[in-house]
Amino acid sequence: MKKNLWIAILITLLIGTQSYAQEALFGAQQITSPEIHEDGSVTFRFFAPEAEKIEVTGDFLPTVKVETPRGMMDAPGKAELIKDDKGVWSFTSQPLSPELYNYSFLIDGLRSTDPNNPFLIRDVASITNIFIVGEGQASFYRVNDVPHGTVAKRWYDSPGLGMDRRITIYTPPGYEQSNEQFPVLYLLHGAGGDEEAWVSLGRTAQIMDNLIAQGKAKPMIVVMPNGNVIQDGAPGEGSDGFYKPQFMVPKTMDGTYEDNFMDIIRFVEANYQVKANKANRAIAGLSMGGFHTLHISRHYPNMFDYIGLFSAAIMPREDATGRVYSNFDETLKNQMDNGYELYWIAIGKTDFLYEANKEFRAKLDSMNMPYEYVESEGGHIWRNWRVYLTQFAPQLFK
Repeated sequence: MKKNLWIAILITLLIGTQSYAQEALFGAQQITSPEIHEDGSVTFRFFAPEAEKIEVTGDFLPTVKVETPRGMMDAPGKAELIKDDKGVWSFTSQPLSPELYNYSFLIDGLRSTDPNNPFLIRDVASITNIFIVGEGQASFYRVNDVPHGTVAKRWYDSPGLGMDRRITIYTPPGYEQSNEQFPVLYLLHGAGGDEEAWVSLGRTAQIMDNLIAQGKAKPMIVVMPNGNVIQDGAPGEGSDGFYKPQFMVPKTMDGTYEDNFMDIIRFVEANYQVKANKANRAIAGLSMGGFHTLHISRHYPNMFDYIGLFSAAIMPREDATGRVYSNFDETLKNQMDNGYELYWIAIGKTDFLYEANKEFRAKLDSMNMPYEYVESEGGHIWRNWRVYLTQFAPQLFK
């Protein structure tokens, strides 16, 4: 009887599995999109016989200027698809330079992901598809046949914030089998991001694996915290459950995060094989994370020898009332006098924060405070921040 019972259960499981597989097949369109051609051009397709107009939008298209609460900013352009006699709409791009790109469709004005492309990323509350074209810079974003590090989602106790908080930590290839101690890069996200942003949108694990394998960067631990102090974890990953992510949540830039950053460092240095000194700590961040990096590094002037500001949100804020922001000039000079190996600033030429960064550099110049400056094409976009990471990481811990 037991044997017959197990046979019946196995048959039921097989039928159930096949049913789900068939359901997945029925839900998919049997067309190829995106199709990447040898010359780097890409064809997008969407089956919608009843649609009246379909457009594709994404960062592979020329940008347009749009007005936002943060001022004029670059936004992805749009391109119209053409429908054939079978109801399949298509558009083929110009040859694209090597890069990771994102896109989505507009179906009669309604935004949609591509049902033929299962590869998605979340940026704040927007979901888009992604694809990679070519080699060159794009090869840093691929999973190549090299030794791989480990990405862990950990929880740490933050006594200053009164909660356990979720954090993402990359350890380099071979870390688990090694008795070696490693340097640490603390990598901070921008507004609307969380502990998922750098590893998902920023491709941190792929970048670090490839840089280390090529001998361009030292093996290091990369710590990616959540800069939203009212959250214990990313939307859908914390105790608040599922809710729509917001671009800015309360208390993100009022000094609370910076003032309690040592909780993160203490956790890392108590739980990982690290070189716990200034020469082996780096901190960098994009946009809001660049703002945090600026203030954390001068508030704790003996903690970091390497500082990276990626499109930093250097601007006056009415809610910046915490003690972290007091005595700005004095503490910045103190940081300079204490010494550091690298103060690295990078921004795009059309970034809405360009002028604010220019003014900050003028301040550093007036103080004779050493820094390195990189100016790239483009604006306030992940394409730039991924490149900045590939440029910044090789300069660390030399």
